[in-house]
Amino acid sequence: MLEGEAGIGKSALLDHAHNAAPGFRTVRTSGSEFEQELPYSALHQLCVPMLKHLIELPDRHRDALQVAFGLAEGTPDPFRIGLATLGLVTAAARERPLLCLIDDAQWVDTASARAMVFLARRVAADPVAMIFAARSTYTATGLGELPKLAVRGLSDEDAKVLLTKRSPFPLDDQVRERLVAEAQGNPLAVLELDRAGGFVPPDMSSVPTRIEYGFRARLAGLSAEARLLLMVASADPTGDPGLLWPAARQLNLDVTPASADADATGLVEFGTRIRFCHPLARSAVYRAADAGQRRAVHAALAAVTDPVMAPDRRAWHRAQASPGPDDDVADELERCAERAQARGGVAAAAAFLERSVALSLDPARRIERTLHAAQAGFDAGAFGKAANLLVTLETTTLDEFQHADVGLLQGRIAFTRHGDGSGPMLMVRAAERLASLDPDRARDCFLDAVEMSLSVGRGGAVIDRVLTAARSTAPTPSSPDALDALMVLATDGYEAAVPLLRHALYDIGDPFWTRRPALATMIAVELWDPDTHAAIAAWLVKAGRASGSPLLLRLGLAQKAIDATLIGDIGQAIATTAEEAAIADATGAPPLLHHRLHLAALRGRRDEALRLCEVATAAPTTGGPGQVTNLHWTTAMLNNGLADYPAALAAARKATEHGDLFLTGAALPELIEAAVRCDDHITAARAMDSLTERTQACGTVAGRGVAAYSRGLVTGIEDHYREAIDLLAEGPLLPYLARAHLLYGEWLRREGRRRDCREHLRTAHELLSRAGAEGFARRAAGELRATGEKVQARSGQTYEKLTMQEVAVVGRDFGGDFDCGAVFVIEDLDGYWEYLTHPAHAHTDRVGMPLVEKFDSYDITDDDDPQMGAEIADLHRRRYESDPELAALVSKQP
Repeated sequence: MLEGEAGIGKSALLDHAHNAAPGFRTVRTSGSEFEQELPYSALHQLCVPMLKHLIELPDRHRDALQVAFGLAEGTPDPFRIGLATLGLVTAAARERPLLCLIDDAQWVDTASARAMVFLARRVAADPVAMIFAARSTYTATGLGELPKLAVRGLSDEDAKVLLTKRSPFPLDDQVRERLVAEAQGNPLAVLELDRAGGFVPPDMSSVPTRIEYGFRARLAGLSAEARLLLMVASADPTGDPGLLWPAARQLNLDVTPASADADATGLVEFGTRIRFCHPLARSAVYRAADAGQRRAVHAALAAVTDPVMAPDRRAWHRAQASPGPDDDVADELERCAERAQARGGVAAAAAFLERSVALSLDPARRIERTLHAAQAGFDAGAFGKAANLLVTLETTTLDEFQHADVGLLQGRIAFTRHGDGSGPMLMVRAAERLASLDPDRARDCFLDAVEMSLSVGRGGAVIDRVLTAARSTAPTPSSPDALDALMVLATDGYEAAVPLLRHALYDIGDPFWTRRPALATMIAVELWDPDTHAAIAAWLVKAGRASGSPLLLRLGLAQKAIDATLIGDIGQAIATTAEEAAIADATGAPPLLHHRLHLAALRGRRDEALRLCEVATAAPTTGGPGQVTNLHWTTAMLNNGLADYPAALAAARKATEHGDLFLTGAALPELIEAAVRCDDHITAARAMDSLTERTQACGTVAGRGVAAYSRGLVTGIEDHYREAIDLLAEGPLLPYLARAHLLYGEWLRREGRRRDCREHLRTAHELLSRAGAEGFARRAAGELRATGEKVQARSGQTYEKLTMQEVAVVGRDFGGDFDCGAVFVIEDLDGYWEYLTHPAHAHTDRVGMPLVEKFDSYDITDDDDPQMGAEIADLHRRRYESDPELAALVSKQP
């Protein structure tokens, strides 16, 4: 990634790369400020010269690209499109080495950027080079992870040399000094200011504006037809001569003299693709036209764009051509929004819907479209745009339902942006307005308000008001829902509520829960149900990827990281945390914190945890489910692991003192352990009673196991520790099983049973180290040393030797997930087979395979053919045996 300001020389460096690689075939594309909402437009430009190789791709990959490029009907699959692009580029590179140049990457549409980054990560084994160029403002997914080369400006002396070499006439020293000073080291500014003779309007303070002025100056002597032809070229995102020339004829242009005139400016090249000399030249031409010219040009392009193969692009041109409100065009934009979302995610749909609002003539349809556009903007993370759209409805006559819709969306925006109590209360007021109109929907809104309050924590007043108002609405006619369960929990306690809570989570794939991920997660934690928690996380990730919602995907990844932490899969937790952070960075959103807190607490990283706590306290809604309670719970876990029991006791008290409906139960074991170690037996006994009530009602192996070792702490009875170990050995919660061994070993040492305690402390140390629970592992090591046993320092785990990006990239995009150090769970055998057999694995094996301890440990989940499984295992073994570097890395596994 070449990174630098406009005009700094990035495009010139791309040209230099092309000229310096005569043995390569060069394919190019560039982002456009005006077409960022058109999904896959930049990828299409890049791939057009290679489309003859489509026939070499598997049918499903060929179909995926044809759908993405508007050559066939259907809904694009981003994963398949990434694989198909990789296959297309690989096929083209077999003929001749390939150089891919992507200019103005900051304006590349999100869907294209995702596919290009997918490609860039996987072409290392192919004769393919990729160079991106962008201003530092890029936000597209994944671009920030590419290696960067900063392109800096010229020194004053170099700028003077450039000016002297390129100036067609002698310059006065004062003029030269002024030009160099105004250019601020920007080489394109030097050239364009010189071309303008040094005469630049004084208000052009920014370098890009000055450069555009220089490009516009070249238009001054052109004929009207040549200027209009350039305008058509600048308005078309495809660079396709098959659109340019028909559009020009629509405008009655005599293309031969017009193109010759335009070509003489040096601004554009007319060939098999239309290419401007610089992205700013295209912007300059487009901005130089008046509104009437732009409308005429877009109308001509709309007329020659195929309404079947490219309906969204045609609708976009029609919208740009409309001089005012036009319900017909607004209808077309609204219809295309769904297709745009399928192809490019919710951000693309939001752009189409927002434009449809501006063109709506009918007041009722305008209100509906405004609400839809605001919701789409919210889903895309454009909270400011969504809020501004709602402001336009303040002077509009709305019915009761629409008033409620506005209130609900305002509540969600306020909660997400500001994290204060205004969000839940706006939701409550909107739900109360709906109660007499649509009771079922009102109950859903009450539940959303509860989720918001619980997500921040300390929401007792809101929850009390919600439950009071909810009792006045009719219950659901069929089975009890989550709101019924919450009301029973608040009034009748856990024993009565647990069956209703469990039933409410019966179908976690229902859209009802996709809209309430935090509440679903907190219920699963409260039920001590790790299997349901894992299922929720997997579903959220799947739904987030399918819908293109970055917020939903990030929530799913955060929950998946928590799940990995709970089961002791530290490598997966690190990888998933890295992916969530990358998406947050790419979308400009603050990273979620609750999974990071869990990871830091488990690993005993006090400084990191304290830093995260400071951030979470300053911005409560960035934290995730049960923010305040979660913060204190994880702080208590951290300090118990570090044997700082007073600090753990203080944090655990804060986590449990308010009695929040959810997550309090998960903090009780930390409170019990810290209280016992601090000789606060009254607090420990009370907490034990509460934990017993909850875990007995839940009845899960995990809950009963944790309660058993907590009971052992409180009572000092050995059988409780043994019971805990037996129970937790049946479930997936490795760190909790390890802590049961640790507590039992500590108790045995205090009882003077040195031989027995060593066995359990060794087991604890081994399991805790495997789970990455470094603080607890050090505690176990200290106990072992106290028995006189030497504890060998463990070498760093494989995942510590790899970067987060390396751990995250392997396998996941090819249909599976690594369970660090154990099992590769294969969900898409075909995709995984492609992953294994692709030449790029000469490189990715180095990263991925060390995470697999043994090559005969696979869970084939969607194929009954044992021969396929045998072939996969055999291929792994052959790769392993022929790769000394890989074998050396694997041998270092503990």
